[in-house]
Amino acid sequence: MATGSVLAFWSVAFLLIAVPGADWAFTISAGLRGRSVLPAVSGLVTGYAAVTVVVAAGVGALVAGSPDLLTGLTLVGGAYLVWHGAATLMRPAAPDPQGAGPEGTEWRIFLRGIGVSGLNPKGLLIFVALLPQFTDPDGRWPVAGQIGVLGTTYMATCALFYLALGTVARGVLKGRPAAARSIGRLSGAAMAGLGAWLLVDRLFF
Repeated sequence: MATGSVLAFWSVAFLLIAVPGADWAFTISAGLRGRSVLPAVSGLVTGYAAVTVVVAAGVGALVAGSPDLLTGLTLVGGAYLVWHGAATLMRPAAPDPQGAGPEGTEWRIFLRGIGVSGLNPKGLLIFVALLPQFTDPDGRWPVAGQIGVLGTTYMATCALFYLALGTVARGVLKGRPAAARSIGRLSGAAMAGLGAWLLVDRLFF
């Protein structure tokens, strides 16, 4: 696969990752609850890995060609963001002075991370609509293989970016529980607001 195509996709993907959204809000909020941001970021990357496999298998083309199916996925993703954002808003995260949350917390954060990325409409659109544009049907690599490379590039960039983001946010907010709760509430409101906007946009416009 042409290195230029990978670099071109990476530059666009990095800009999209750097724009605050549901992944940002989830990473910051989840990182304050456990001993590290690793469970949250691992969940996000796993969700994107699942989307990569689906798109590489050809389902992405089916979704892109079916407005009703894409609308359905967007509604599910929007509803999930509203639910998760409301839960975060009502119970904002704060730094754990013990350095670890209750038993099972990290596993729940990991699973929620899969849901946030796997059902994130922005992520779905990137993989379904944007990623295939950087593939070459006449290239030496099969399209599925090219999608796999591009998807892996996106996942690696997400992992590094969100690990850094969550670690920095946790370090800055450690010892500042009031500020951490405020950030948690803002994160929850951002996720819920984004989800509500997606639901209204798809249902009424």
